[in-house]
Amino acid sequence: MTLRTRILVLLSALVVLAGVATASVLHASARAERRNQAQPGGPRVTAGPVSLTDSRRLVFRNMAWGPHRDELTSVPASDPSGPRTASRVKCLRFHAASGTGVCLQAVRGTVQDTYRAVILDAGLHVRARYDVPGIPSRARVSPSGRYAAWTAFVGGDSYAGTNFSTRAAIVDTRTGRLTPSLEAYRVVKDGRTYRSADVNFWGVTFTADDRGFYATMATHGTTYLVRGDLAARTVTTLHTNVECPSLSPDGTRIAFKKRVEGLPKDAPWQLYVLDLRTGHETALAEPRSVDDQVVWRDDHTLVYALPGDYGADLWTLPSDGTGRPRRVSTAAVSPAYVR
Repeated sequence: MTLRTRILVLLSALVVLAGVATASVLHASARAERRNQAQPGGPRVTAGPVSLTDSRRLVFRNMAWGPHRDELTSVPASDPSGPRTASRVKCLRFHAASGTGVCLQAVRGTVQDTYRAVILDAGLHVRARYDVPGIPSRARVSPSGRYAAWTAFVGGDSYAGTNFSTRAAIVDTRTGRLTPSLEAYRVVKDGRTYRSADVNFWGVTFTADDRGFYATMATHGTTYLVRGDLAARTVTTLHTNVECPSLSPDGTRIAFKKRVEGLPKDAPWQLYVLDLRTGHETALAEPRSVDDQVVWRDDHTLVYALPGDYGADLWTLPSDGTGRPRRVSTAAVSPAYVR
């Protein structure tokens, strides 16, 4: 190859690279512009105060395109599709109870993003920050507000397959004492201490007495509902094939997603409710696969997210297996009925 030919090849490569760079900048600019434009026909969102103690409100992450995308927003609990008040506090995952909130956030970096859990007071002011070792997935606050929990993917990025690893943490919001991973707890399985290097935990849900919690534990390809003891630092297996449990307000039932044979590998779950006293499972009237930790609006009604045009929509369903799904809010995820 002659020197002239080499120079022409080099110049051609530089032109191509410049074109790619320009296209990338234009794409990023268009995406940023889209994020700042309110979606046509979407919900009305305006900035304003958001409180975690107003029992008449529902708070969630706003997914509507515009200047308030990803912010915690508040709507009347009686009108979830009504006008939204945006807080300017951004979260990837969120939950709240009794004036305490947990907000899982992305911290944008020049090389890669990192993540953190932020404990919020009733006015959404930051009380504490904790590093999160992976992509945020689940968040819960105990009914009293004393404890908060979160789950992150530290390997893999989906519950649907088997090649993933999670880390579930619990913090005492009064003392700041953090348990970075439930793997530090002693596992009791079939009445005996159980040890395995492949144990994973996710989807914590707390009891009302601030003494216990439920969660999912996975080991050797099987998922278990476990009951945790915060004082004894133990978890005990109770029931198989339970993922992302959510305890009912009266403490008698667990809503969960169950892996069902015959469904697609990337969408394998259906919603069920487990009676903790009898062990009876009730299949719910939601035919679609739900990858979410549902929220109980009350002792009879569940709320959960399904994919939508702008990321996710909120749906509601009776907890007794009757009725049919009903969409209550578009472009929304991570709901919390503040009490």
